[in-house]
This record gives sequence, C-alpha cells and structure tokens, in this order.
Amino acid sequence: MTLRNSAAAVLAVMCASLVSIEAQAPAGQPGAPAGRGGGGRGGVAGPLFTALDTNKDGSLTRDEMKAAFDKWFADADSAHSGTITREQLVAALNIAMPPAIPAGRGAQAQNQTPKQSDVDAMMAVLPGTAPAKPLRPHKVLVLCKAQGFVHSSIPLAAKMVQALGAQTGAWSTVITYDSADINAGNLKQYDLVFLDSTTGLFLDDPNDAAATAARRKALLDFVRSGKGLAGIHAATDSYHGVPPAPAGSTPTAGLGGRGGFGNTNLAAQMVAQAGGTAAKLTRQQFDSLADSWYAKLDTGKAGKITQAEFIQRFASLMPAAAPGMQVNEPLWPEFNHMIGGYFKFHWVYPQLITVKIDDPKSPLTAMFHGQEYQIHDETYTFAQDSFSRKNVHVLTSIDYAKMSDEDKAKETNKRTDGDYALSYIRREGQGRVFYEAHGHDESVYAIKPILEHMLAGIQYALGDLKADDSPSAK
Repeated sequence: MTLRNSAAAVLAVMCASLVSIEAQAPAGQPGAPAGRGGGGRGGVAGPLFTALDTNKDGSLTRDEMKAAFDKWFADADSAHSGTITREQLVAALNIAMPPAIPAGRGAQAQNQTPKQSDVDAMMAVLPGTAPAKPLRPHKVLVLCKAQGFVHSSIPLAAKMVQALGAQTGAWSTVITYDSADINAGNLKQYDLVFLDSTTGLFLDDPNDAAATAARRKALLDFVRSGKGLAGIHAATDSYHGVPPAPAGSTPTAGLGGRGGFGNTNLAAQMVAQAGGTAAKLTRQQFDSLADSWYAKLDTGKAGKITQAEFIQRFASLMPAAAPGMQVNEPLWPEFNHMIGGYFKFHWVYPQLITVKIDDPKSPLTAMFHGQEYQIHDETYTFAQDSFSRKNVHVLTSIDYAKMSDEDKAKETNKRTDGDYALSYIRREGQGRVFYEAHGHDESVYAIKPILEHMLAGIQYALGDLKADDSPSAK
C-alpha cells in the first residue's frame, strides 16, 4: 500500500520512517540517531570542549579547564605584562580553535564520497515516480562547496539529488565542489542550482573581487531570469555574521557563517564575565573565570563533564551580548532575501522536533497527508529580521507549542514571534526557490516522506510542479 492510499497507510509509513531514525539511538538517548551527526558541533561549544579536553578522553575536569585557560593567557600575554586585551585573547583562541579558512587560504579538500551504507539506506526508500511530468528535459547543478563548517552529509545529499532525478526521469545531475562553476556561461546549460549545505561565503574568492562579483551576479541573474534554486540545511548558514578579514591577513572574525566570528564573541564574553575591560584582563581574573565556569557546568558536582553535558549547558554561560560582541548581520542581503533567511541558532543535536504541516493543500506536502511528524535532527532557526512569512510561502514549521519549556529555554536570542519555519517556497523575479532546513544527519536521507518532499520541492523550483507560492502573511 502506498503512502497516498489511506490514513492508516500514512501513519504506517510515517512510523516506519521514524523507526529508521529511532533504531539508531545511542545508549542514554532514547530515540536519537547514531553519532555521526552530520558533523554537529553546537556552535562554539563543540570546538571549545575539544580544545579544553587536553587528554582527549571525552570528559573535562576542573584541572583541565584551568590548565587550558592558563595556556591561553600565556599565549595571549606574549610580552609577559600580566594583562591581556580582548584582541590578544582572540588571537590565542584562534590558535587553540582555528576558524574555518576560506578557499584560497589553505582550506582542505572536502570529502566527496558518501558512506555506502547511507546510500543503500536511502536507495531502499527512494521514490520511484515524480509528482509531476517534466515539461522538458532538465539539468541540475549541485554545488557542494562549504566555505565555513563542512557537514559530513554533503556527499549523501548530492547523491540524493542525483538519484531522485535518475530514478524518476525528472532531471539529470552534475555535482561540483568548485564555486567557479557558478558563472554566467556555465549556468546556461542548467535549469536549477541546488545548494548542498553550503556555508560561509561559498561563492567568494578572497583574492579576486571581480570573480566574486561575477559569481554572485551570475547566481542572482540565473534565478531571476526564470530558473530554479533549491537548498538544504546549511544553505542558509551562508553570508551572515561580520565582514571577513582582508585578503592576506589572518581571519579573526566572521567568514560568513557561525564559525568565523565565534572566537571573537567568545573572547568578548570571557573578558566581560571575568570583570575585565576591553583594554585589560588580569591572569587572576581569567583564572577565576575558569573556576566560575566549571562550577556552573558541573551541575551535579561529579568532578567530570562529558562532551554532551558541556554542549548542553554551555548556553547558560552566554546569557547576553557582551561589550565587543559581533552582531549577526547579512553579508549579501540579496542572497539572504532570496534564500529566505539566515541562521541564528540550532538546538544541540539530536533534538526531537515535532513538524507541523502549514499548507496541507500544497502538492509539496501531499506526502504528509496533513499529519504532523517527529524527527531527530539539527534544527535551524532564523535570525529575527532575516525571515518573515511576508517573504516566503511556508510549507512546514516547528510545532513550537509542543516543545517543552525546558527545550524552549535552551534557545539563545529567541524569536519574539515564535515562528520557526522549516521548509518553504518563494518567487524570485521569474524564478522559483525551495528550501528545507533539515538534512544535517545522514539518517534523514533514509526517510521516504522527506525524500518525496525534496523531490516535489525541486520539481516546483524547476517549474514542473505548480503550487501556491504567495507569501503566507499577506
């Protein structure tokens, strides 16, 4: 029986899809998928824990934290003056936790091969037919270049797009990890660009402003001329933060995503909470901060903190903006508007999310039959001023009312409207845009309704599947 035949079938398939996640739950985390996590990190908390855990045993003691703080102070105080500035602390943190380096500044090549077990799980539930007949042969370009954080699920998502097109005959696919392929001449052969968890300033060449401008213009012109754009997960973790460092310098601030400005903000918080000023922080103040932070993190007084506990509790140490903290600003407003918003926060993976169907009449949500579903994944939320229903037609969103008060409290810089869209469509000039926020973990790609949702979304963006794309808020 197919997903569309009856309500019973809907529930059965949805339950089967959820089991595909639940079966991978690690010990101590009921219903959570196994620990690849698409490369999850919980913002700056993950890298910070790794830097603090000097013996690499997966736990953190007070002595380890104090020893790491002592080293960072010594690294920052190269003149042995007994005090350090915020800028000196940023430099020391960049040694301990190097920011992601854009292409052209020594970035390493991305993995381009998905795990065969993940591919097999995906292929077992891959839809065999498309919801709409292609109006003509289509060609899709999947861009996998991540200039910031690199998700391990990127090669699998690329394989998903390729397999969906081949299995249904809806399109052919070319996969690239080279941003230079986004140029006016090359794009003439394509009908859609798929942004595969691109992060940071993914189109930019830091050493060639002209090339950067040409790539940006090519993508905007491509979509606005009547072509399609689709994106998954970290496609919205792009072009936000603070301006990057000039070419040839060491980046200490934003690179167009979260990772770039994390150390700058972390240093600002450390200085402010330790009682120092932007110009002066003493060793005693810094040592006291290590003790204070550990006491707050070791809530059970166990003397050891696991990585999961550290990441879960770290947000409590970052309650508000400190003097000198960088703001999360759009770095390419035209792209930020076109893709529908940019990243603000995600719950620590894996967070159980109830997904509601905002437009049950849309052909892009037909596979859900109006039924809410639950999923474990890294769930993005958008900056308050970057996302609005006046700009997009929302298909699915977080059922925020069903989140516990405890889970709601984990979010930093809460949206005041309680509006947490997950997938949506919109018009950009004569073109069409589709975005899905989930897709962090490889297990998501083995959920048949999600694959059907992606298939329908891409067909909408190609122009084959007609749907109401008027803004949800008039």
